[in-house]
Order: sequence, then structure tokens, then C-alpha cells
Amino acid sequence: MADGGGSGEAAAARASPAPVPGLNPTLGWRERLRAGLAGTGVSVWLVAGLGLLYALRIPLRLCENLAAVTVFLNSLTPKFYVALTGTSSLISGLIFVFEWWYFHKHGTSFIEQVSVSHLQPLMGGTESSISEPGSPSRNRESETSRQNLSECKVWRNPLNLFRGAEYRRYTWVTGKEPLTYYDMNLSAQDHQTFFTCDTDFLRPSDTVMQKAWRERNPPARIKAAYQALELNNDCATAYVLLAEEEATTIVDAEKLFKQALKAGETIYRQSQQCQHQSPQHEAQLRRDTNVLVYIKRRLAMCARKLGRIREAVKIMRDLMKEFPPLTMLNIHENLLESLLELQAYADVQAVLAKYDDISLPKSAAICYTAALLKTRTVSEKFSPETASRRGLSTAEINAVEAIHRAVEFNPHVPKYLLEMKSLILPPEHILKRGDSEAIAYAFFHLQHWKRIEGALNLLQCTWEGTFRMIPHPLEKGHLFYPYPSCTEMADRELLPNGVSSLVALTGVQWPHLGLLQPLPPRIK
Repeated sequence: MADGGGSGEAAAARASPAPVPGLNPTLGWRERLRAGLAGTGVSVWLVAGLGLLYALRIPLRLCENLAAVTVFLNSLTPKFYVALTGTSSLISGLIFVFEWWYFHKHGTSFIEQVSVSHLQPLMGGTESSISEPGSPSRNRESETSRQNLSECKVWRNPLNLFRGAEYRRYTWVTGKEPLTYYDMNLSAQDHQTFFTCDTDFLRPSDTVMQKAWRERNPPARIKAAYQALELNNDCATAYVLLAEEEATTIVDAEKLFKQALKAGETIYRQSQQCQHQSPQHEAQLRRDTNVLVYIKRRLAMCARKLGRIREAVKIMRDLMKEFPPLTMLNIHENLLESLLELQAYADVQAVLAKYDDISLPKSAAICYTAALLKTRTVSEKFSPETASRRGLSTAEINAVEAIHRAVEFNPHVPKYLLEMKSLILPPEHILKRGDSEAIAYAFFHLQHWKRIEGALNLLQCTWEGTFRMIPHPLEKGHLFYPYPSCTEMADRELLPNGVSSLVALTGVQWPHLGLLQPLPPRIK
């Protein structure tokens, strides 16, 4: 949803024109020659290779060898092709079985790990190889910085709170703002992306709401929503805005979302009937689909907050079945949290089996929930003294490896789960593998870890072992890509000033955290 929200710097870095090495007057003639040859393209080398092959056709006896190969292929019987097919199928099956076993044991693909660790440096190692004299690493540093910027994408928090019923109530009580301007600006961009389209001018109420989503002043947005309802009493997005920002309790927000659902379903059915008439109608259907999905999701979150958890689970499951392409909304993370509250661990495992996939993006909720389920099987009887005497059992090894995997993905979470750092209200957007994601995860999932006896004890005893496995996480990871070094800067934009300064003091970047130092005992 907000993927593009945090990648503006990366886009700027990509858009900036790179210097042309061949035109740099400070380069020597050898560097200029290499730059000129590199700029001619692959076609010149292809033509040169073909010409060399033609010139050597007689010494190499290419025609005779080609005729011999043709005779050999024509002499092969069908039995050879059957044997070849069977052999290749057997080898492919063995590779598949090994890949399946390796993934279940280590949580990652062996082929992908080898490709990323060994083949990618060889294939991309020649990029930016021409540098200025005296600064050979300049291009590599700029390439690394661009990669780090692209890694620091900002994502919409799947469990974000309600502006009026939760964030604003916090402001009334404490006098502090829980959200930063950058975070709220990203939310405004999300609203304009999902709740507006090019056909808004056809409906006056949608035209008013298009202006409302661009307003920075909350009272002006609320006033515009009421104006839209005066023009059209079935304006679903107006009810959405009022539920999010004007409702002061979850009960009031749920009532408004139910009105929005009634209006949104009517508009959605009308858009379905007209979707094939023109591209504009298709865009309108996409917008109305986004509105309907958003309303149902927030209704499920209202039911979860009001204690009607089974109702919330049903809404989420129906939503995921009805709109399977919208996996980027991460509705499964809402479902995981609700199922954990029901202690339906078998259902949680079924969800993880579908979404903890190598082809899907990871998150702290996915990794730490998988670790929690494996920890649950051994945590009650786990004792460090006993484990040091007899060694770890297979189940305990699996639990420890799952914890190490989760800590490698986001090393900030354990300090919040072990209550070494104070929790705050989670932001509306998070940075994966960053402190903001750790706050958002621990805010909702700390109770689930406390509910399982011994889970936090096992986490406290084992999580630091991750740093002995990966001594240089910024350079090389074990199960994931190297830890991005840009998280501190992005988290400072997402978290309030007091929190971001606290984060900077306690350490965010992995190698400078002091995580290798002895930690104080967990606060009871």
C-alpha cells in the first residue's frame, strides 16, 4: 500500500544521471579505451566472434565435425531418448526432494541462497568497475547506498490503530502526538491512492472527498465528509473518514463502518455491472473494491477490539477468499493475531504454511509467530541447566533455530518482548526489519508470548546466539539478505521525536547495538 511512500530517495538516486566514464578528462588512455569498448555494446563482440569463427572454420574442420554430429544424432534410437528423459526426471526429483528438505530444516531455499551468496557477486561484480584514480571504491559505495535506500521501503502497518478512537485519545490524555508528520503524510498518500480515481468528477460527493483526502487539517477533512454526505447519503468514503477520525470510541467507529459497508456494497455492485464499458469504469471498479475491502477489514478489527474474536476471524477469512489477489494488504497478519488470541494454534500453523513461503515477503509477525509455535512445544519444560548437561533435543534445536531466524530478520523485537525497552503506540507505517516494525509487533503480540509458559524464558536464553552466527550482519546474512544500514534514518522519520532519540541512544544499527554485551535481567 505504502510501498512507494518510503522510496522517494531511492527514486531520486535512480533518476540522477550517472557520469559517463569515457568523457572524464582525468582518466588515462587505458581507462578511456576500456570505457569505449564497454559502451559499444554486446553486438560488436557478437559480430567479432562470428567473424573469428568463420575465419577458423577450415583449421577447426567445423563442417566435418558438424556432419559427424548430425550422423551421430540420426543414429540414436528412441530408447536413448527414453533413458535420457528418465534420467533427467530422476535428477530433477532428487533436487526437488533435497530442496524441500533444506527449506524445512533451514527455512530458506538452498538454490536461492547459493545464487545470492556466490553467483550474484560474480555476475554483478563488474558493475561500476571504472572509477576515478585515487578513489577506487567510490562507485561501490554509491551502489551500496542506492541498494540500502531501495531496501528501506515503508509499509502500511496491518494493525494500525484508529485515529480518533485511539491515537487522538492518547493525545487528550498525555498531550503528546503519537504520529509524526511523515507518517501521516504517507497515510494521506495511501488514502488518495485507494479511495480516489479519475472518474470522481462524475459524482459530486466523490469530488468533495477527493479534496478531503488532501486536506491536512483534521477538522477540515471532517467538515468535507459531512458536505459529501449532504450531496450523497450513500458516500462510503465519507463514512470511512468519519469512522477513522471523528469517532471517539471503537463502538462509534463500528457503527459508522457498518453504514459505510451498506453504501460500499451498493456502489460495488453497480461498478461490477459497468466494468467492461471503458477503462474509466475498470478504474472505478478497482477503487470501489479497495473501499469495500478496507471497510470489511476495519470492521473485523473493530470486532477484534470489542472481544468478538470469532466474528473477526470469519470476516477476515471471507475477505481473503473473496479477494485473493489483495495479498499485499497483509490481511493474514490480522488473522494470525486473532487466531493467537483464540489459542487456535493449529489454525495459526495452517496460515503460516501458506504465507511463510519463500516467494512471499517476510515480516516480524511471520517469523516470530513461527518461532512462537515451535517454542510452545518445548518451553514449558525447558531449563538452561538441564539443556547444558544433556544437550538440546531435536524439538529444542528446531525452536532455537526458529528464534535465531526471527532475530536475524528483526533484531529489535526481543528487547520489547523481554521488556528491556518501553513500548509506545505503533505508527501507521512500519519499516520492515526496523524498530518501528518491532514496536508494532510487540504491541499486539507480547500478550501471546506471555500466555505460553516459558516462551519468554527460552527467548531470553537463546536470542543473543544469533549474533555469534552472524558476526558481520551488514555484509552477509545467514537466512536473509544482509541487514540494511538505513533503518535508523527511516525509523527516525516514522517514530516520534522522543522515541527516535531514545532509539538512537540505545542503538539501532546491529553491529553497534551493544547486543554482544551482557544484557541486564528482564524487568518483571
